[in-house]
Amino acid sequence: MSNLITRTANNVMDWVNERAPGMMPMYRKHMTEYYAPKNFNFWYYMGSLAMLVLVNQIVTGIFLTMHYKPSAAEAFSSVEYIMRDIEWGWLIRYMHSTGASLFFIVVYLHMFRGLMYGSYQKPRELVWILGMLIYLVLMAEAFLGYVLPWGQMSFWGAKVIISLFGAIPVIGNGLVEWIMGDYLPSDATLNRFFALHVIALPLVLLLLVVLHLGALHEVGSNNPDGVDIKKGPKGNRWDATKPTDGIPFHPYYTVKDLVGVGFFLMIAAFVIFFAPAFGGWFLEHDNFTEANRLVTPEHIKPVWYYTPYYAMLRVVPHKLSGVLVMFGAIAILFLVPWLDRCKVKSYRYRGLMSKVLLGLFAVSFVWLGKIGAGPGTDPVETIIGRVLTFFYFAFFITMPLWTKLDATKPVPERVTTHD
Repeated sequence: MSNLITRTANNVMDWVNERAPGMMPMYRKHMTEYYAPKNFNFWYYMGSLAMLVLVNQIVTGIFLTMHYKPSAAEAFSSVEYIMRDIEWGWLIRYMHSTGASLFFIVVYLHMFRGLMYGSYQKPRELVWILGMLIYLVLMAEAFLGYVLPWGQMSFWGAKVIISLFGAIPVIGNGLVEWIMGDYLPSDATLNRFFALHVIALPLVLLLLVVLHLGALHEVGSNNPDGVDIKKGPKGNRWDATKPTDGIPFHPYYTVKDLVGVGFFLMIAAFVIFFAPAFGGWFLEHDNFTEANRLVTPEHIKPVWYYTPYYAMLRVVPHKLSGVLVMFGAIAILFLVPWLDRCKVKSYRYRGLMSKVLLGLFAVSFVWLGKIGAGPGTDPVETIIGRVLTFFYFAFFITMPLWTKLDATKPVPERVTTHD
């Protein structure tokens, strides 16, 4: 039986190769003959998990669009219809809403890993920039999707965020009207947001992911040691032309990633089945009430993955300055490959100063998220938010100085094994 299955599979592959001879070389280049460093650790699960969640969002999104109606009169009731009357509709909706938050969790961890191990340094600057473009498009995609359920927080969140463009001198008010298609979020807003959310931005996102992976496989993956894999006699492989500090991505890392996928899916299933709202962090309680332009929610705040930037916006007293600070906090991330002047990539071999500053940066970002999720009425919290915002920008602006001055440890010539 097994021989029959093997022969059938081989015949199918031969048939495909005869008609598409370029597919197999591409498969080999990016899978079986793509050598990745042998010392990947926990942090390297995040890239594959991001791909998994992206597939989940696309598949569940397709099913949701079959029943969703992008109109102010019917949007909320169509979501209720999906939840209550469509068989397994509640599961598809919660998979999609939970997937959005899980997407940002793995993306933030993926970005933090890049900062820890210097994955943005030469020759991987383009990989980092493409990754940041993915992050930017993902934020826009999530915001558009957040508006579609047309609950209270969807409506007022859209109004507040779009009105930020009104701070732009001269063209601000006209730009706000143009984005919304009306004076307030309405049918026109929902229709254009729906089109962008389900067609335009997913296509851009998929293109950027392909370019990101293509750029990565051209220069090779970084690793916790921050040294390039080398060819040579070290190891148990006799072929000196192969990079013996690396192993083929398939089957070794594809199988290893399945372990991370299994654990990740268990966490996702627990959230979906037992706590889909996650205490109001993944789905706000106000969004279970239909949008009403005459009733303002007690506290208007975005979803948790926007709250660090929202905190920066809120703690700056001048509206235009706050908008510039918020968008500047994202824009400055694009410059990291040129701000870091350290000759050592990985923080494993950097000094105490770099490690402490990176740790403080992570704490400040999380703390800003907590402040942005609050009501914003505490003056002490506002002062703390301003200090943290100052530190956020100071971390990057002074990076050329402290990365150059910080002490470093000797870097191994070849990649090491796991700790």
